[in-house]
Amino acid sequence: MISSFTICARRLLGAVLLLAPLWGRGQAKTGPSKSAAAESAGTAILTGHVSGTDSDSVAVSLRENPLDPKEKLFRVALSGKGDFRLVVPVGGPTKADLVYGDDVAPLFLDPGTDIDVRFKGSDMSGTLKFKANGVPTGLATKLRNRQNLTDEQHHRQQAANANNYLVEADEQFVENDGFQVLPDNIQLYEAPFLSFLDYRRKNQFEFLDDHAAKQSFTQDFYNYAKAEVTYAYANDRLTYQDLREQVVNTEGRLKMGADYYSFLREPGLLNEPTAAQSELYHEFLINYVHFAVGQEKHQRTDPDFYTASYAFASKKLTGPIRAIILGRVLQESFRFGHVKQSSAMLADFRNYDLKNQYYPTLQADFNQHKDFAIGAPAPDFKLPSAKGDTVRLHDFAGKLVYINFWKTTNGLCLRDLAYAQELMRKFEGKNITFINIALDENEQAWKQLVTVKKLPGIQVRMPGGLRSAVAQAYALQEVPTYLLVGEDGTFLNTKPKRLSSRAAVDEINQSFGKASTYTSAIEFQATKK
Repeated sequence: MISSFTICARRLLGAVLLLAPLWGRGQAKTGPSKSAAAESAGTAILTGHVSGTDSDSVAVSLRENPLDPKEKLFRVALSGKGDFRLVVPVGGPTKADLVYGDDVAPLFLDPGTDIDVRFKGSDMSGTLKFKANGVPTGLATKLRNRQNLTDEQHHRQQAANANNYLVEADEQFVENDGFQVLPDNIQLYEAPFLSFLDYRRKNQFEFLDDHAAKQSFTQDFYNYAKAEVTYAYANDRLTYQDLREQVVNTEGRLKMGADYYSFLREPGLLNEPTAAQSELYHEFLINYVHFAVGQEKHQRTDPDFYTASYAFASKKLTGPIRAIILGRVLQESFRFGHVKQSSAMLADFRNYDLKNQYYPTLQADFNQHKDFAIGAPAPDFKLPSAKGDTVRLHDFAGKLVYINFWKTTNGLCLRDLAYAQELMRKFEGKNITFINIALDENEQAWKQLVTVKKLPGIQVRMPGGLRSAVAQAYALQEVPTYLLVGEDGTFLNTKPKRLSSRAAVDEINQSFGKASTYTSAIEFQATKK
């Protein structure tokens, strides 16, 4: 399960927890989502002024594809007086961020957004204000003209309302430690933790009710806001047990009450079409898939964990969100799963992506990781040894191989020498070979250290260091780097425990014969829509 601790603190612990309540708490005044003119324009316009500038530009960052880790950045230079005008292409309602220097503030944009943005350069988040462009200002004018606004003007006012609300809610909830899960509230036991979640949600409801009585939001924004608070609660509740176990290391794992996870059975929680824009909804669903598969006794270390996750999500989820979550499962599999299974799942994914929205991104991601995924063949090499002969990786077919890329001038590598010697002694006589590949340019210094220290295992040198063909074949970026190759010559673990880790012995013991376990694992069965 992906726990809360893996998510950016701001995104997990507040920024997404402060928006709108469930529909039953009082209706926000909603208007038309978009005018025809705004829809055809397909852009959001931000004009404004930064006073006391200390940066030369303003930017908007947004993610068009939820499976693409890269965000699109639209940047514009400030004039000498601090003015700017930024036009952002948007295909529909979307969460974005306003970026100024190191300061970031949440935005909600859609086609037809046309707002004036003003803030102090020294304190963007604390002074940020939005105003609708081309809409009468002043209380008397607003009251007199409220019914006379065009659809376009009304939409602009709704966009300004939404973004002002985000700023005020951010200050009310994100900056208030009392509403954060970490660091203090995660230490609570089950009953008080649930009380905290209910207390936080109650305050969010009251905050929104007060603003909804005075303002108008688009239906799209209200749906987004509702989803954010709903799935913030669900996420924090779902990941609490795992997160607490890792943060509160003075206690064991809590045993939860019989009804603690009953909220997962609430109708509409999993498949909610109006929540599609909420990244936290996506996060909750991938967490839920991991949780549910874990309940079926599949663990991350099992060969079929990702295929089981993929099959579960394909059956449990419906609508457009299914393709997104299946894509998330695939991306995890590319990094931590078996390459053959990942390839088969990727081919099956096309059944769920009929418009080809996500497949190209996933294909590129797979191509980037396939050479170093579990089951991919480790590149062979032929390197000179300290004894004067040559060593090839394929010479050790049928054995587990622990590869250590190191350098005699690297302090961390030198520190690990003693641990390496101890580890090799513990596995003496076992079906494993330790190959230590030095990246030293100075052959004599390397040989001298190997001889003086009587370093065990296979000691070879890689001429050319990080510039060598072997280094490029293994995509080496730094030393030390460790790899575990299975008896069949394929990668078994591309990030094994360090030589100095107490868990390294257990990890190696559990790795004997694991390659054949993956190879003989049940083949991925194509899913049916």
